[in-house]
Amino acid sequence: MNLARNLIGRINVGDSLTRTAASRPDQLAVVDGDRRFTYAEFNAYVNRLAHGLTATGYARGEALALASGNSADFLAVYYACAKLGVVCVPVNLGWRPDEVAYVLGHSRARGIVVETQLVTAMQDAIATVPGVRDVIVVPDDLADLCAPGDRTADNSKEPEAFVDDRDALSYLYTSGTTSFPKGVVGSHVAIYLESMSAALDSGWRSGDRFAAMMPMFHTAQLNAFCTPAIMVGATIYVLRGFDPAALLGLIERERITQIFGLPMMFRAALDHEDFAGRDLSSLRRAVYAMAPMPDDLIRRCLDGFGCDFALLFGQTEMSPITTLFRPEHQLSHIGAVGTPLLGVQVAIMGPDGALLPPGETGEIVYRGPSTMSGYLDNEEATAKAFAHGWFHSGDVGRFGDDGVLWFTDRYKDVIKTGGENVASIEVEKAIYAADPRVAETVVVGLPHRHWSEAITAVVVPRPGETIDPAELITALKGTLDGYKVPKTVIVADQLPKTSTGKIQKNVLRSEHADHY
Repeated sequence: MNLARNLIGRINVGDSLTRTAASRPDQLAVVDGDRRFTYAEFNAYVNRLAHGLTATGYARGEALALASGNSADFLAVYYACAKLGVVCVPVNLGWRPDEVAYVLGHSRARGIVVETQLVTAMQDAIATVPGVRDVIVVPDDLADLCAPGDRTADNSKEPEAFVDDRDALSYLYTSGTTSFPKGVVGSHVAIYLESMSAALDSGWRSGDRFAAMMPMFHTAQLNAFCTPAIMVGATIYVLRGFDPAALLGLIERERITQIFGLPMMFRAALDHEDFAGRDLSSLRRAVYAMAPMPDDLIRRCLDGFGCDFALLFGQTEMSPITTLFRPEHQLSHIGAVGTPLLGVQVAIMGPDGALLPPGETGEIVYRGPSTMSGYLDNEEATAKAFAHGWFHSGDVGRFGDDGVLWFTDRYKDVIKTGGENVASIEVEKAIYAADPRVAETVVVGLPHRHWSEAITAVVVPRPGETIDPAELITALKGTLDGYKVPKTVIVADQLPKTSTGKIQKNVLRSEHADHY
């Protein structure tokens, strides 16, 4: 296919920005501090950056790493890469230097875009990877890249580069727990169609105003919210991170309609002294992720925020949404993870590859065009993930008779104690229900001479509260089967987490390995 034909009919995430800018040029696109871009202005910025990358020699299929906090520049680099067919490799800012170096080498990144304040943190990793030839520092080097070589030229015009629908848009590396992360190859078609499904299924529209406070280097913020927002012509308000006072102020001041965060963030906002005095009436929907909310918290959220709530469930390999726990199910199906996103087929599979009927527990598997192309340079892991013609999530779950999906646990987090299998998430839910003083909890299996693995709970009290382990264990004996009750409750000040808020159970297992 020649370039002209490619430009007409291809599926390219960068083209979604081009077309929104053409149809809504004066609509506000991105607000980042004092910087406010209309869609025409933001698209022109992206195009100048794309031409600068082309002049530097970047071409289809080459990889460019991106180490940046949330910013308009992060989004601009992502979309410039998309328009050229350059593969963007976002760097998780919570990685260790050896993990950063591994990702730079494994992805064969030719260069890296780095925010000024991150240069020192990244320089040791970059120095160990000779393949990284270009270090582009934001903002100065990025500004130089956008300047035309010929000062009379207009480099804000659309770049024209051949990009196939199945070309990689990004390599997103999954959180490493016991080894280095795997590179998930996300194609243009996968992320484009997931963005369309997310926008359509969630009812997002051009008048929506999104607060972007979760890390953009993570697929949830980037591909479940930012790319759909740009596709429909909504406005993205960039926050560098979560601060309850800043979020509440932004919602009131800018009339934010859509927010996305973790359950603990909503709890912190509810508990903040400014909450009662803020006007949050503009909110249409709040989305949370990582885990279902405890009963008491979701009820507080619905009453306090006064808007719809929904849970996003999925994983990086699915670009990322697979199911939505929809507003109408929040109180009738507490603890479920919802029904399939448009365009995603969800099933439960037994160990022999046979699909199971509603009510039976097995591995959650997926089909759909938003599925990753595979793991980068890892055919063995890709083949295992695609066994029996479905993508294997590694999650355990079941469908109810009404078509709602219930997540049981990660396979690796099922605790094998005294010959019984216990889902850690079931015990965690029971703890939240038993004691409202618990702010956060995680349940793991620790090595035990008699039980093989002993169920152990680590709890973090809410501010100003204390928790008596013996009292909590006694309360749990009234709601859980005896073998599911924790042998020990450990009270902690905080839980180890990744930069995206995921609790690191592997760290807790290691820290407390000798507890018994």
